[in-house]
Amino acid sequence: MVLRRRRDLPLERDGSGRFLPWTIALMVYLAALALTGALLLDRAVERWSTALGGTLTVQVAAITGPGGGAETAARVATAASVLRRSDAVAEVRVLSRAEIVALVEPWLGRGNISADLPLPRLIDVTLEADSQREPGDLGKLAESLAAAVPGSRVDDHKVWMSGLLRLARTSQFVALTVVVLIAVAAATTVIFATNAGLAVHHEVIEVLHLIGAHDTYVARQFQGHAVSLALRGGTLGLILAALTIAVLWGLAGEIAQPMLPHLEVDAALWGALATLPLGAAAIAAATARTTVLRALRRMP
Repeated sequence: MVLRRRRDLPLERDGSGRFLPWTIALMVYLAALALTGALLLDRAVERWSTALGGTLTVQVAAITGPGGGAETAARVATAASVLRRSDAVAEVRVLSRAEIVALVEPWLGRGNISADLPLPRLIDVTLEADSQREPGDLGKLAESLAAAVPGSRVDDHKVWMSGLLRLARTSQFVALTVVVLIAVAAATTVIFATNAGLAVHHEVIEVLHLIGAHDTYVARQFQGHAVSLALRGGTLGLILAALTIAVLWGLAGEIAQPMLPHLEVDAALWGALATLPLGAAAIAAATARTTVLRALRRMP
């Protein structure tokens, strides 16, 4: 093991790497949050696509006044009949008033919806697979509904989902880009710390060369020291990130589900985050070794 090798350079006693663990801790902390956001967003997008792909919602405005309830029910029945006759529709389900109230309550508050509030009636429509539909089927369906039930409205989830998916994918790309930039910043920090250590121990390195030490031997000294500091800082950053994620997860669980999709922080996510300190150590090892070997080749 590199960490257990005897070191002839007193790297622990100089100040060249004093702030490296804290810097690595901050970078691992930020990378963990960015990676968590990207992974959870990917799962949310997958659930949204599965749940809403190939579906429509038809709204039928409620009729107020005397006899409005019966007239609204007749309009809903007519709309459902038109939908069932379409070749593009696989399943039609009329939502009850209780289900509609449950959808509205997160915004208006539980118990704040009176019985005489004219809520629009909703019809949940599952479409046939794309391969079983003609290109103009949905357009014909909307025209048939408008003719049979004036004032009805068809909400194609695919229309607004495309914008949401585009935003989600862009956010994922930004989050992963942040992780890459953090890795670059970590490598840059290790380069500066290693160069400082080379300057501090320049004379000792020359003595090691005189007694036959190879450049690779000196590079292993710095490499082991950098890995040790990176692991310490990375572990601290991961612990702080885990505490932050746990707090945010708890707060998210207190929000009503219709307002926020369920975000599951499972073992797979924790496993992905656990690799961050190891990644930081790998970056530190490769960077320190490369930096030292390049510097030693330039030495007379």
